[in-house]
Amino acid sequence: MTTSRIAILGASGLIGQAVAGGLTSAGFPILSIARRFTAAQRHQFGTNAREVPLVNLGSDALGVLLGDCDVVVNCIGVLQDGAMDSTRAVHEEFVERLISAIRRSPQKVLLIHVSMPGDAADDNTAFSTSKRRAERMIAESGLSYVILRPGFVFASAAYGGSAMLRALATLPFDLPPSLAARPFQTVDVDDITATVTHLVRHWRSNHDSLSVTLDLLSPPGETLGGVLAQLRGWLGHAPDWRVAVPILLVKAGALAGDAVSWLGWRPPMRSTALKELQRGVSGDPAAWQAATGIFPRSFSETLRKRPPNIQEKWFARLYLMKAVLLAGLVVFWCASAAIALGPAYADAVGILTSRGFPATHAQAMTIAGSTMDFSVGLAIAFRRTSRWGLRAGIAVSLFYMLAAAVLTPDLWVEPLGALVKTFPAIVLMMVGLGMADER
Repeated sequence: MTTSRIAILGASGLIGQAVAGGLTSAGFPILSIARRFTAAQRHQFGTNAREVPLVNLGSDALGVLLGDCDVVVNCIGVLQDGAMDSTRAVHEEFVERLISAIRRSPQKVLLIHVSMPGDAADDNTAFSTSKRRAERMIAESGLSYVILRPGFVFASAAYGGSAMLRALATLPFDLPPSLAARPFQTVDVDDITATVTHLVRHWRSNHDSLSVTLDLLSPPGETLGGVLAQLRGWLGHAPDWRVAVPILLVKAGALAGDAVSWLGWRPPMRSTALKELQRGVSGDPAAWQAATGIFPRSFSETLRKRPPNIQEKWFARLYLMKAVLLAGLVVFWCASAAIALGPAYADAVGILTSRGFPATHAQAMTIAGSTMDFSVGLAIAFRRTSRWGLRAGIAVSLFYMLAAAVLTPDLWVEPLGALVKTFPAIVLMMVGLGMADER
C-alpha cells in the first residue's frame, strides 16, 4: 500500500470522525486534523491527530501540513455567522487557500469536498450561497475532485440537527404542517464512509482525473414530519396526544438560537437552519448509486440497523433540558445579584449589621457578594467559560453555606428555607457539568 496518507479536515465533526474511523478500519493511513479534539477523539486517533487552527492557516502552511497526503477530505463547515464563526471565511476563503496549497503539491491529489444538496437557484442563506461558491471554485480549479452532497446525516453519534430531532421526538408536539411536509431525504453516515473509501480505492488504483458531484441521499419521498414520526417509534415515544406548534413559535425559537450563538454556543435551531428546513432536503441519488454501487438506505432501514439503547433514550430526553438548565442557572445567579443590589439591599445590609458588622463593612460585603453572583451567572452564560462558571457557582454556594453556619446560623431555620434551597442549586450545577460535553 502507498505510504501517502489521507487527510481528513474537520475530523472532530460528525462526518469527519466517522470518515476517519472508517478509513482507519479499512487499513488506510490517515491524518486527522481539527481545531480541537475531545479527549476521547485524541485517544481514538492517537498519533494521527493534529490540533491545528485550519481556517486561519495560509496556503503555504496548509501545503506543509498536507505535504505527504494524496487525498484530502474537507469536512469543515459552519451553519451560521456568529461570535466565533464566519461562513465566508470557512466555506470560501479557506477553500481558496486549500486549492492553492493542493496545486503546489509534488504529487497528484484528490480533493473530496463535503457540501450540501439542493438547487443553487433556491440558495437564500449565507450558509448555502457560500457553500455553492466553494463548489464553483473547486470545479474551476483544475484539480481532481469529488463533491459530496449528503442529506440529513444520521449516525450513532448525535450532534446538531440529529440531536435536535431526537429530542423533538420525545416531546408531545408536532411541527407546523407547512414544515412537516417539506422533503427531507436522509443518509446513513456509514454510506458516506463507504463512499469515501470507494473513491480512495478508485483513485489510488489508477489516478484518473475526477470531476464528479454526487448527491448522497435516501430515495425520494421522505418528509421532515415522516422522519420525526419514525424517530418517535424508534425511541418508543408515541404519546396519545400531540399539539402542533405554530410557525411563529418556531421562528421565535430560531431567533433565540441566533441570540445565544453570539455567546459562543452553537444551537442547532437558528434562522439558517429554519430556512434550510423550509427549503427542504432533496436531490437525486442515481449518480451516486451508479458511480459507487452503493444503494441508498431509506431512513427506516437506517434506524433498523441501529436499535436504540438506554443511552439514546436518556440523551433524547435530556438534550433540550440542558439549555433550560443553563438558562435557569444564569437567571438564578444574575437575579440574585440584582435583587441584593436593588430592592433587598437594605435588608441584606441589615442582616450583617445586626450581627455586629460595621455598616461600611456590611455594605462592602453585600456589594462584593452580589458582584460575585453576577460574575458566576455571566460565566455560565458564555460557552467558553461555562464550565468554570458552574464550578465557581458550586464553590460560592458552599462558601455561602459555611459562612452562614458561622455568622448567621439562625438562617438555617428561616421559615422559607433559603439556605436549604442552596442544596438543589448545587445539584443542578453538578448536573450541568455532567452534561457539558457537546461531542
